[in-house]
Amino acid sequence: MKISALMTSAGINIGICVLLWSLYSVLRKQPAFVRVYFGRRIAEENRLLREAFILERFVPSTGWIVKALQCTEEELLAAAGLDAVAFNRMLVFSIRIFSLAAILCLFGILPVHYFGRKMHRLEISSEQLHMFTVGNVEVQSRWLWVHSIVLYIISGVACFLLYVEYGHIARLRLLHLKRATLNPGQFTVLVRGIPKTANESCSSDVDDFFTKYHASSYLFHQVVYKAGKVQKIMTGAKKACGMSGPSTDTTLDQRCKAVTYPCCLCGASSDSFQLLPTDEVAKNIDKKECAAAFVFFKTRYGALVASEALQTSNPTKWVTDLAPEPDDVYWSNIWLPYKQLWIRRIATVLGSLVFLVLFVVPVAFIQGLSQLDQLQKKLPFLDGLLKK
Repeated sequence: MKISALMTSAGINIGICVLLWSLYSVLRKQPAFVRVYFGRRIAEENRLLREAFILERFVPSTGWIVKALQCTEEELLAAAGLDAVAFNRMLVFSIRIFSLAAILCLFGILPVHYFGRKMHRLEISSEQLHMFTVGNVEVQSRWLWVHSIVLYIISGVACFLLYVEYGHIARLRLLHLKRATLNPGQFTVLVRGIPKTANESCSSDVDDFFTKYHASSYLFHQVVYKAGKVQKIMTGAKKACGMSGPSTDTTLDQRCKAVTYPCCLCGASSDSFQLLPTDEVAKNIDKKECAAAFVFFKTRYGALVASEALQTSNPTKWVTDLAPEPDDVYWSNIWLPYKQLWIRRIATVLGSLVFLVLFVVPVAFIQGLSQLDQLQKKLPFLDGLLKK
């Protein structure tokens, strides 16, 4: 490969990066994607989104880059947490290492490699890349010491920076643990794959199981109900009752009888609602218990032990994990059977492998066409096929 081809490839990659940055700058301004890019801020501040058309939203801007560079570590820690700070330190560490390596290689190693042999020189843009490798240096040449010293410098600086960054992140982690307040989620375990029995309910099974095997730390539990539309109606009814006046022991249900009210335009029938006792709705909900529950423990240690230990010999039953954060719970996934989750994971892995194979095979074929001479030397039995 020539230097000009390498520079062309670098230019294409830089152009793609600029394009992606521009797309991010535009998409982050769109109301439809604001929950993707600013989900945490919306959840904390409960802001209202503006849907009005603004031309500025479709113009790429660089102000967010300047603000990101000016953001201090304390501001990042307060806004996004310790994980964001650790990720940012990883990026800074990588930039430092690659910057040092680029400077030393550009002004130290590349000149030694390029002038390692006495030969006719072409223009830099027309030279082959192998002219800048260590193979261009003569055997037992003193210039090899420059190559070795630069490598030792890069390795030593990398180890030193790793030591410094590890100490810094460790101090931040200890400070975070010291300042952290007790979170109920730290005492909670999500249990899935609860086996169903004919005589007892899911709630009784959970209580019996954890009372038997985790009696010293078990506190209580809450079974997940697949309430669906009924739960949504109950939530809406509670909000409406809270806004209008005192609540009653009734709830709204959409399982209504058809009641026809004349419409001013077409005379079509409208939806009606039926008032039902809350006890009846509760019975309907009890019939839709899911094979999942949130189990609460007295100590964080008890919750951690229960979440990490294998509860039964069957790995698909009584599966325990630490409970997710309240804002991270996706109820539709909790309602799914645990075996179905494994099937989805296997399907995802298989899909990724198929995509990888479909991507690797054409690339390997194209690279092989560009290296036919080397293929003939390393694989002599392909001479007849390659000549055709």
